[in-house]
Amino acid sequence: MNNLMREYSVTRLSKLMHRLDPAIATAFACIFLLLIIGSFYSASFLSPEYLLQQLKVASFLGVIATGMMIVVLLGQIDLSVPWSVAVGGMMACAAAAYGPLGEALAIPFGIACGMAIGLANGIGVAYLRIPSMIITLATNAVAQGLMVVYTGGFSPQDSATFAMRYLATGFLLPGLPNAVLIWAVVGAATVFVLNRTTFGRSVYGIGNRESAAYLSGINTRRIVMIAFIASGALSAFGGALLAGYASKAAQSMGDAYLLPSIAAVVLGGTSILGGKGSYLGTVAGVILITLLQSILSVMQMPEAGRQIIYGVVIIAMLLLYGRSPANRQ
Repeated sequence: MNNLMREYSVTRLSKLMHRLDPAIATAFACIFLLLIIGSFYSASFLSPEYLLQQLKVASFLGVIATGMMIVVLLGQIDLSVPWSVAVGGMMACAAAAYGPLGEALAIPFGIACGMAIGLANGIGVAYLRIPSMIITLATNAVAQGLMVVYTGGFSPQDSATFAMRYLATGFLLPGLPNAVLIWAVVGAATVFVLNRTTFGRSVYGIGNRESAAYLSGINTRRIVMIAFIASGALSAFGGALLAGYASKAAQSMGDAYLLPSIAAVVLGGTSILGGKGSYLGTVAGVILITLLQSILSVMQMPEAGRQIIYGVVIIAMLLLYGRSPANRQ
């Protein structure tokens, strides 16, 4: 009986290892390695309090990277993330200045502004056939210009609402930050949409080969447009959370999230050429990037060095996927 149970356990473990994406396994192995390295720099690096704080910080990147993952699965890219984040935070704070109704609608208004940016991106990519790299870079510049006009070039004076601060820093469940809970809800919804809905299957189909997806009856233009709207909405929601975390918005608040969001997605095994990836990998990539940022901060690595590291990671993963047999055919 014991031999049968042992053989059964070994068989299940071997099947699990076979199904586990090597990129995801590598990401989790790197997380473990970073935890060990960090413990040498700081004795509190492995403390539950510090790890929970890092998970809270990772939640903001996790929400933003979720939208990036959906777009990357299409084989596209969203370079408007920096100012989608800033617009979401700044407009949510701006709405709060208009009394109780403005406070109640602050977060939805910020998300709606992000959706408007995503809609512009989606129309440009899906209907005008403009390369996503070009149109998203252009909308990012337009959003930046509009916010500079709105603020007159000065730092925004509006403050975050109580709801924004509570979602970003509060505790609905004892010991579990609301930001982590929100990321969990966003992640669960994304997993359901990608794996259990026609939209999710269509995203993977378009990422593998758009022409084949179109010939199979998928409305590829609509799917691409919705994906970019979702990316804009999640980026803006992340901006509203960040504004709540800092109690106010800032014009440059989204600049630090473009390369990390892309790096987190590709580190988690999502092919930057589209059609392949899982949300578990993105979760691993987000945690990995957050721990890497923490260690680089402890090492007092300048921002330029961090950007170089993110860029090298993205280039390396692009070369890896680009040289894979599946993508050479």
